[in-house]
Amino acid sequence: MDRGAALFDAILSASWKAEAGNEEPPAPGGPRAGLTVIGRRYVALLTRPGMADLFRIVIAELPRFPEPAESRFRRGKTPCFDSVRHYLEAEQDTGTLTVDDPEPAATQFLGMISNCAFRPRTLVADWAPDATAVGRVVDEAVLMMTARYGTV
Repeated sequence: MDRGAALFDAILSASWKAEAGNEEPPAPGGPRAGLTVIGRRYVALLTRPGMADLFRIVIAELPRFPEPAESRFRRGKTPCFDSVRHYLEAEQDTGTLTVDDPEPAATQFLGMISNCAFRPRTLVADWAPDATAVGRVVDEAVLMMTARYGTV
């Protein structure tokens, strides 16, 4: 890795302290409650100060430094997806959800949240929905997941 890529990697490492995916997962048996906890944790990660700026930098520098950006994605974003996937599998094991393929289901859940609570922030600097609006986004994503995959 050249010096520029190493510096970029160091900046990303210092900026991106992955928190989502490292918390204790909710206990299975109540998918609405569990997915709500996971969704709110994800929102907290995405709305941390400087997160939108970090994503803008990664996107801008991706052509020059693809390896550090991909590494950040694997170390930062992948644990979020894995956390949701494992939770969905645990709910399936308890019989509360039927999820044939947990990987796309996890992607759908996080996508519903990030597309409303985060993505616009990467393009509009002062875009910031209030806590009530973001809470509704999580609640709606949870309802969509339980309507689609719920067994009850």
